[in-house]
Amino acid sequence: MSIRRALVSVSDKAGLADFARGLVELGVEIVSTGGTARYLSELGLKIVPVSTVTGFPEIMDGRVKTLHPFIHAGILANREVPEHLQAIRELGIAPIDLVVVNLYPFEATVARKGVTEEEAIENIDIGGPTMVRAAAKNFTGVAVVVDPADYAGVLAEMRSNKGELSPETRKRLARTAFNHTASYDAAISTWFNDVEGDFPSELHLGFKKVQSLRYGENPHQRGAFYIDASTSPEALPLIQQLHGAQLSFNNLLDLDAARRVVDEFALPCCVIIKHNNPCGVCVAEHVGVAYERAFSCDPVSAFGGVYALNRVVDAELATEMAKVFIEVVSAPGFEQEALEILTRKPDIRILVDAGRRGSSGYRTDMKKIAGGLLVQDRDLETDERDAMRVVTSRNPTELEWEDLLFGWRVAKHVKSNAIVVVKNLMTVGVGAGQMSRVDSSRIALQKAQHSFEGAAVASDAFFPFPDALEVVADAGVTCAIHPGGSKRDDEVRDVAEARGMAMVMTGRRHFRH
Repeated sequence: MSIRRALVSVSDKAGLADFARGLVELGVEIVSTGGTARYLSELGLKIVPVSTVTGFPEIMDGRVKTLHPFIHAGILANREVPEHLQAIRELGIAPIDLVVVNLYPFEATVARKGVTEEEAIENIDIGGPTMVRAAAKNFTGVAVVVDPADYAGVLAEMRSNKGELSPETRKRLARTAFNHTASYDAAISTWFNDVEGDFPSELHLGFKKVQSLRYGENPHQRGAFYIDASTSPEALPLIQQLHGAQLSFNNLLDLDAARRVVDEFALPCCVIIKHNNPCGVCVAEHVGVAYERAFSCDPVSAFGGVYALNRVVDAELATEMAKVFIEVVSAPGFEQEALEILTRKPDIRILVDAGRRGSSGYRTDMKKIAGGLLVQDRDLETDERDAMRVVTSRNPTELEWEDLLFGWRVAKHVKSNAIVVVKNLMTVGVGAGQMSRVDSSRIALQKAQHSFEGAAVASDAFFPFPDALEVVADAGVTCAIHPGGSKRDDEVRDVAEARGMAMVMTGRRHFRH
């Protein structure tokens, strides 16, 4: 199929100048619209305005310009059906062989702060998707290009093939085009659903592939990484990798878990994740101190972990980190000398965390199950001390309150049943993912590298029996925080009372399955 006539109408003009010049050099006539036509004319290229083709002016501020039989018949005429070709000849309609269209920047528009509903609506493209879909449907005779990244390859093939594009290329471009319009419609649907403020009756997801992964959770499973298509293209990249091997499926899972924990705290913080659970968390007056204490919680589990910090890494901290095996370290930045120290280790993956977590996709949590999808609000609630209830005669001291609230925030990110023991704003024992809460308490005690004397315990859900509390109380814990709500709350409280412990009930559970 030789390309003789192209319709070009794009919002994103990246790479368009060279592409359009290349088409003209190949003898392709260019039909164009509005701002694109002005842009190409200013480059000195001969352009046929779409209104010349249709015999009808662009109206309604450009809302109607390409929605015309002289455009769509030229795109949709099946080149293999003689009656189609005869029909357009009789009507004086010239075929359109190439459609170069990308759409109004709806996603970037609604991602801006303070965008109005009117602005959002006006950035819903109608004519563009219609042309793209028409061309993609008729890929046996028409080529469609929606991604500027394809310009160079299309030109190269045309130049080496006397202006023609192969059937395989046209089909690949059509696949890209339908993915593009599907993602665009999903973004619009998501925006309308967000405005509605409830879970929609139909859920349309739009994600863009970032990269293929070596494998999934295990080597026999395929894996890939996608990002939420609703993320503004002007935003900083989700992950900026400075050093190390490609991130694995499991690295990305653990990195997400680490970021969720570190986002809980404004003070300098270090989080160490292993197998999707925190094995060390600390906040301190300096991030280097936070790192040292977080690591000391469970040095064995910290081996080969994913580390997240919320402060820039300096040379002193980098020197300490270089002494251990770390899979991934994520921070807002790294001083040059710190990078020089860390990059001596070829295997460590070093990431700059842009801290961008505001998209609607981040506020929603989805879990795939066989035959369906479970959707919920992400657990972003920060329970305030004023809403909590002290149920023992002894109130926590101010230092105990600090540890209780710190432990409560960490427990939210530990696989249930979760028991987190903390002291001086650092975890000293973590029991995760056990089938019984008492087993989680025992594991927290067994793994502890520090004394439990004077420590606080946080439980992500109520104590169904006093036994789990008794395990940590026997080890020296002096205060506890949990949601409450068990039929045996009184029994649990009585144990705390008898031990002279302070107990706080939050009224809110934080399971993480």
